[in-house]
Amino acid sequence: MSAARKARRSKMTNALFKKRQSRTRHRLTTHGTRPRLSIFRSGKHIYAQVIDDAQAVTIAAASTNEKDGKEAKSWNVNAASSVGKKIAERSIAKGVKQVMFDRGGYIYHGRIKALADAARESGLEF
Repeated sequence: MSAARKARRSKMTNALFKKRQSRTRHRLTTHGTRPRLSIFRSGKHIYAQVIDDAQAVTIAAASTNEKDGKEAKSWNVNAASSVGKKIAERSIAKGVKQVMFDRGGYIYHGRIKALADAARESGLEF
């Protein structure tokens, strides 16, 4: 593949991802008033935030990139489920029990699903 073709393909892939992401966020912001559990997934790490959009404040955050409780492999399903447990504990401690799940533009499987399931088991409702 030529460099120009790779660049076009990358731009198109990124544009489609941004389209899915904005479509998901639009549905959440127009239909709900609860804080949202936003997920970001990189190649090595996964990040979760509980965000109150009305006040533009992050209530709680957790990731595999934190110093405490870091696992050997931060890119697998087990690490994602530990982040789900952490974010649930931290948000419940701040008084937030009901959230809207914002998967971003990611497909609901693998690490995203593991994080969501662990957060539900730990007490978050969505």
